[in-house]
Amino acid sequence: MKSNFRRLMVSLSLLIGVAAPWAAIAQAPIINIGSGSTDDRLVQLERISNAHGQLLTQLQQQVMDNQRDIDTLRGQIQESQYLLNQLTERQRELFSQLDTLSGGTSNGASTDSGSSASGDPASAAAVPADTSAPDAAASKGNEKDDYNAAVNMAMNTKDYDGAIGAFQSFIQSYPKSSYLPNANYWLGQMNYNKGKKDDAVAYFASVVKNWPKSQKAGESFYKVGLIMQEKGDKAKAKAIYQQVIAKYPGSNGAKLAEKKLSGL
Repeated sequence: MKSNFRRLMVSLSLLIGVAAPWAAIAQAPIINIGSGSTDDRLVQLERISNAHGQLLTQLQQQVMDNQRDIDTLRGQIQESQYLLNQLTERQRELFSQLDTLSGGTSNGASTDSGSSASGDPASAAAVPADTSAPDAAASKGNEKDDYNAAVNMAMNTKDYDGAIGAFQSFIQSYPKSSYLPNANYWLGQMNYNKGKKDDAVAYFASVVKNWPKSQKAGESFYKVGLIMQEKGDKAKAKAIYQQVIAKYPGSNGAKLAEKKLSGL
């Protein structure tokens, strides 16, 4: 019996030594094992052993929970890194496009995409239902209605998501419409309003590149400069403002650019 009791005491000492580093987390019950019968002491030792066993089980569970949390965080970090890489690449493409616009755009370098849209009714402050649309294109009888409906979402109901979807659908439905410069301008403006400035730059830049003679070209180019200024690139913004004034003199975009330029 004494031999068994000695082995139990040794085991208990080892167990206490293992659990000691986590004593601040949970304390095992303190039981006086120096008195009482042998059976009582054995019962007390068994209780202590069970208590430490429960503590170790809890610690193991906590370690497993922490590992799961670490794995989850690692996955979130990897996803964030992927999105950051995409945004960085997107911004690099936009700056490259801006450099092309800054160096190669001229008033005489227009593309065919419809007409010059000189009579397009959808300026930034226009009434959506304006009837002064150009004669260019109505491949379908509801082209103008679809365009005005999209503008109404943007201006009156402030349904930016709905307006973005409507303008994108319009561009797909009427690829030769003379409203295309304005539709792209509106897409730029809606994305700008939603805080998606990189997407906004892409749409504004497409107006300058594809429809340099449209009424919206000057203002679109100005909006590109404005976004560059808001991003902190004052040098790029200043260069764009100067080009807007030079290439679109007298336009609303040129007037806005002059005001911004005087403040830089």
